[in-house]
Amino acid sequence: MKIGVLAVQGNFREHAAMLRRLGAEVVEVRKPEQLEGLDGLVVPGGESTTFKRLMRLYGLDEALRSFGAPVLGTCAGMIVLDRNHLALVDVDVERNAYGRQVASFEADLDLAGDDVPLRGVFIRAPRVRAVGPDVEVLAEHDGEPVLVRDGRFVVASFHPELTEDTRVHELFLQAVEEASSVRA
Repeated sequence: MKIGVLAVQGNFREHAAMLRRLGAEVVEVRKPEQLEGLDGLVVPGGESTTFKRLMRLYGLDEALRSFGAPVLGTCAGMIVLDRNHLALVDVDVERNAYGRQVASFEADLDLAGDDVPLRGVFIRAPRVRAVGPDVEVLAEHDGEPVLVRDGRFVVASFHPELTEDTRVHELFLQAVEEASSVRA
């Protein structure tokens, strides 16, 4: 599997390391043409305003709109993909809704279909305010969605790349495998 990680800003190195641990070939994506031939893409966390500005500057926003493979978006990546930005995922999110940097926290999350809690690292995290009817909630924190799937998109309010738990990335790679078998 050849997975791109948007590498204009944010935690792209951590995502790349985790994906490599899981056996994926990783490409750091900084230009639209680097999306060609990828089986999936990660839009990492970072500072969402800077992220959106750099994506627009490099033409990655429009390239991402036409990218047809599965996408994992975390934290700022969730914001970039939501209804109010690129409109690729049917969720409304509020930036920094859990508080400023000093209010960052970790929490055990209930992961759908799994008895073992998933550790979530929330850093100036977005809060999901609304999900569309076809959006599947995969994990919650205090009764609110923090990990959801909308078709080929998996988005998280938290930073799964900052823990040793690979389940979110495995879930994403499973979506990539499913999409690859459908295309084959």
